[in-house]
Amino acid sequence: MDSLNCAVPSRLLPFLLLSLSFILGVSLGTELNFVTCGSVLKLLNVKHNVRLHSHDVRYGSGSGQQSVTGVTAVEDSNSYWSVRGTSGTLCHRGTPVKCGQTIRLTHVNTGRNLHSHYFTSPLSSNQEVSAFGEEGEGDHLDEWTVQCGGSVWKREEAVRFRHKATDALLSVTGEQYGRPIHGQREVHAMLSPSQHSLWKAMEGIFMKPSESLAGGQHYSATHTEF
Repeated sequence: MDSLNCAVPSRLLPFLLLSLSFILGVSLGTELNFVTCGSVLKLLNVKHNVRLHSHDVRYGSGSGQQSVTGVTAVEDSNSYWSVRGTSGTLCHRGTPVKCGQTIRLTHVNTGRNLHSHYFTSPLSSNQEVSAFGEEGEGDHLDEWTVQCGGSVWKREEAVRFRHKATDALLSVTGEQYGRPIHGQREVHAMLSPSQHSLWKAMEGIFMKPSESLAGGQHYSATHTEF
């Protein structure tokens, strides 16, 4: 599943995730301790306790693309992102994401990819982060490298995402928006690593490979609370 064919209505997403987990097989009581390709998850900024979020609201300045923010709400379905490979490198479903691997994060409800460029962010004047593309396909500015301490991206580990094209890190420094997204935090990119650029995998469905009776490979899923 390395491409998205359509955006998903937010009201249907919890039901879709539950259905997907049962269709693919739920691993009860045995959760993966690492993040895998094809997983759908929420990402928490550890310093500011907000989840990476997007919605069909565009920036009024800068690129004018779909905005990306941080929200304190745990249950919001607009905070789900799909872990995918790049346009040039497949990320086979269920394969652990390696430290140093370049991925795309696709916003499930709108089908747009986490994206950055040299536009200035509206509140802090750092580097703007947006959501870009259609049906999961954008451009090379959608690519982020996972920075972590071991061999694979562990779920309990705080990691960083470095934008491949500009070398800036996905960050939150606490600035809050007014209307129409009152209270949501600005998400931007910064060159220097800090506590503001640490993220942790939270709720979601985590795909894992398993051996079938026929000797081939099929995929099951382990899930946490939505």
